[in-house]
Amino acid sequence: MADIGKDIDRPLGQTIRHQRPGARGISAGTLVAALAVLAVIGVSGAIALREKPFRKPEEIAVSTPKVTVAPTPAPAAAPTPAAAATASPNVSTPMKSGGPQIIHVQTEEGDGPPKAGIVIRDPSSLSQNFKVAHIPDRALIEASDSGPLPIRSADGRRPFDVYARPWSGARGARVAIVIGGLAVSQTGTQAAIAKLPAEVTLAFAPQGNSIDRWMKAARQGGHEIVMQIPLEPFDYPNVSPGRNTLTVSASADENLKSLYWALSRTTNYTGVMNYMGARFSADANAMGPFMAELGKRGLAYVDDGSSARSLAPDLALKDGVPFVAGDMAIDAVQDRGEILKKLDSLEATARAKGSAVGIGSAFDITVDTVASWVAEAKKRGIEIVPISAVAIDPQKG
Repeated sequence: MADIGKDIDRPLGQTIRHQRPGARGISAGTLVAALAVLAVIGVSGAIALREKPFRKPEEIAVSTPKVTVAPTPAPAAAPTPAAAATASPNVSTPMKSGGPQIIHVQTEEGDGPPKAGIVIRDPSSLSQNFKVAHIPDRALIEASDSGPLPIRSADGRRPFDVYARPWSGARGARVAIVIGGLAVSQTGTQAAIAKLPAEVTLAFAPQGNSIDRWMKAARQGGHEIVMQIPLEPFDYPNVSPGRNTLTVSASADENLKSLYWALSRTTNYTGVMNYMGARFSADANAMGPFMAELGKRGLAYVDDGSSARSLAPDLALKDGVPFVAGDMAIDAVQDRGEILKKLDSLEATARAKGSAVGIGSAFDITVDTVASWVAEAKKRGIEIVPISAVAIDPQKG
């Protein structure tokens, strides 16, 4: 017992020394100290075991260029775009969800370093959150020889719904303004995206340059966008909307090929708008297959209102295509005073009928005038809404 007592009293790691003659047994103080040390060790061990120190550490979510959605698993595989169609990160979008989704996303736009962000999406809303509005939804893309084409998802969602800009839903006077011709002029496009309020809808010309880049900038700025489609006007080809124009003399397959070219120029748009096309839109044989294709793909059709002979309203209803008709061109005369008169007329129409739609082009004078007018119109109680907010939607009718 004397030897055991000395082992307890000896500091750990020291070798045993021979007792000096005359050494006595363990003192009462030493025994009490040893018991106290053992008690502390026992208590510490109990706490450690209660806290489960050997469990696997919880994984910490880290934002990366790939977007991940929790807790819902990824949906069934959907058609994906061609590899070079877009430089955006891949997105896994669940078809259904029982609760809010936490999305880890790393933004990639701007001149500065990438910044990570977390977006909480309410599954009851189909529209994209602004933080990820520039990222194509893979479930809404069909790969083609032309590039990525918009398509309804397997669960029935449409580009018209997902890429729409949210609005209040109020019943007050609403004005929708579409500014077209973006991507034709680089400086003009940059100015339009920067200056125009986010509620203004932007229309991209398929013949433009860097469309995917400008689409991302526009969507990150909160704009809803549409694609312009060149349709045959009267006196074609003396008057021409540009290459890959859909014509009344072409076969349905040829026109669809031209349509696919325009649709594949970028992604994340809610619908298309005619560019010219008075002759094409008045021909049932030409316009019929065109409108049916839009219905199949879940896209809206915006008629700029330039032709009273357009068959678009009836065909859109027949093929389930959300339809918008423009009330007036706001900048046929390139003068600030004249543009303001048109905008004031839009306001009067909206107060009388509930809504009004104005169509313009990305001229400097138009952009500056619209930007200043919108700020004042809001103060007068006018709500500026995206084009999808005033569409007649047969699917919801």
